[in-house]
Amino acid sequence: MKGSESSRIPEREEKAYQRYLRRKWLILLAMAAVTLASFMASLMAGSSDLSLREVAAALFGGGTKQTRTIVWNVRLPRVCAAVAVGTALAMCGCIMQNVLRNPLASASTLGVSQGASFGAAVSIVCMGAGSQLNGGSSLGALNITNPGLVTLWAFLGGIVTTVLILFLYRLKGMTPPAMVLAGVAVSSMFSGGTTLVQYFADDVMVATVVYWTFGNLGRAGWGEIGLIGILSGLAFLFFMFHRWNYNAMESGTDTAKSLGVPVEILVPASMAVCALIASASVAFVGCIHFIGLIAAHIMRRLVGNDFRFLIPAAALCGAAILLVSDIACRVLIPPVVLPIGALTSFLGAPLFLYLIMRRGSVG
Repeated sequence: MKGSESSRIPEREEKAYQRYLRRKWLILLAMAAVTLASFMASLMAGSSDLSLREVAAALFGGGTKQTRTIVWNVRLPRVCAAVAVGTALAMCGCIMQNVLRNPLASASTLGVSQGASFGAAVSIVCMGAGSQLNGGSSLGALNITNPGLVTLWAFLGGIVTTVLILFLYRLKGMTPPAMVLAGVAVSSMFSGGTTLVQYFADDVMVATVVYWTFGNLGRAGWGEIGLIGILSGLAFLFFMFHRWNYNAMESGTDTAKSLGVPVEILVPASMAVCALIASASVAFVGCIHFIGLIAAHIMRRLVGNDFRFLIPAAALCGAAILLVSDIACRVLIPPVVLPIGALTSFLGAPLFLYLIMRRGSVG
């Protein structure tokens, strides 16, 4: 009897594990469905309301010429940019929270976005990488004449911030609560630097930089969207390759080292990848805050800390949140399109405060 009972224990554990996997996969499928629904709803929303049938017909080359123009030339690039940027920022928040052992870490709260914004502003103002089309006075006529240069300088700004954060974390032994405060200080420093760059620029370039920092998904063309998408895809593969290492990191760095995880290499490499995709996103669409923080925490509640499922779930959630935010930007005050960076900050800041109060401290 004892032998028979002991043989049932592994069987019960196996069934429990299979139920665990099924639940995680169902959540992933549900998130994929939500993201797809948000994608289609975003194509339908706007000053020219389109039905689902009209959008579907336009996507496959049917419908009227006007409908195809609206879908393919106006809305589809914007929607694809939302997917690419939301995915990138959500993965950044998810991985940064793990490697820095800080639930409030993200590209925006640690100053990476602000550092990238400063670098991009330097390239636009000081190196002529941005201008206004035909010298027009409309802020909507912003043109990035050298996207490669803007991305490079945005990446350098993000990397400088990342190196500074890692220096404080590794060499100065800062605690997780202090890391958020350090991020606030770094953000303030780079925001001040961006203001100084604008101070020495002419009126047109100041208007260009200010409008650029608002955040605008409609600014990115297919080339920029493709670059963000490729970088995000490569980053996703990198993160998924190290998914078991991130799982081990959840138990602490000492435990991870005892399990053979190369923590000294994994932490800076992960932060560098996060800085790259966050900087590329900022370079082309401006500052969009709190997406990484919101998406990572929502999906942790649903799928837990298993990074096999948390990374793709957070990526899908980030895309869905940014798509829904973009819909709100276009329908709240039609035909005006609100700056998406302002809207995500307005909605994300209360969640940030809630997380602080729920934990009783900054960390």
